[in-house]
Amino acid sequence: MPRFLTALPVFNEAAHVSAVLDEVLRFTPDVLVVDDGSNDGTSPLLAARVEQRGDIRVVRHSHNSGYGAALATAFREALAGPWDGLVTIDCDGQHQPQLIPEFVAAAAHGGPPAVDIVSGSRYLRHFPGDSEPPATRRRINAEITADINARLGLRLTDAFCGFKAYSRRALQHLHVTETGYAMPLELWVQAAAAGLRIVELPVPLLYLDLARSFGGALDDAATRLAYYRSVLDRAEAVVAAAAPGTAT
Repeated sequence: MPRFLTALPVFNEAAHVSAVLDEVLRFTPDVLVVDDGSNDGTSPLLAARVEQRGDIRVVRHSHNSGYGAALATAFREALAGPWDGLVTIDCDGQHQPQLIPEFVAAAAHGGPPAVDIVSGSRYLRHFPGDSEPPATRRRINAEITADINARLGLRLTDAFCGFKAYSRRALQHLHVTETGYAMPLELWVQAAAAGLRIVELPVPLLYLDLARSFGGALDDAATRLAYYRSVLDRAEAVVAAAAPGTAT
């Protein structure tokens, strides 16, 4: 049986982390929490759980480095261990831990040809109880997803869902440096350049934090959209510069 590590990036999730971890552990025994410098009581909760129950492993960043930085840490930890792959799932209650085995199965047994990245999509089909997405977030997701597909020849329907499974081969080809919420855009550019096989699985659409901040100026929709496109431009330039025969 393939062994996949499940990693949760966490920042200030004291209200959710214990219940989410209990649910995740019902479906997988190998759980890593990347605590991205929490300062709301999350860190003591995690430390107490490790001491009292020992059912998770925690890596803590000394300061808040960003969503992408937390996932980069998870990638490194998965590659440093005996894992066949990695599942990533958010800790805010929006994802469904009961789908973890389905993601692992799709990544481990999805071939031939082998599947490298299994990405959740909130827009492949409707589930009972789905939320109505905030209009601005849905529009930006749709525009960026269409841009990615046009640039890279992909057929994504949801560029930003954090619920994913990666094969070990995929992790070896991904070297993300984008530390914020735009990290998936860099990931798609690198995945396309490496010829990784990507499939999407439908997941429910749940928005629990309608007022989530993207950080400073990025809370403005136009600024955020322009920034996302600049991340795509930069990631494509890096890939092009690294291509064989390309002058640097």
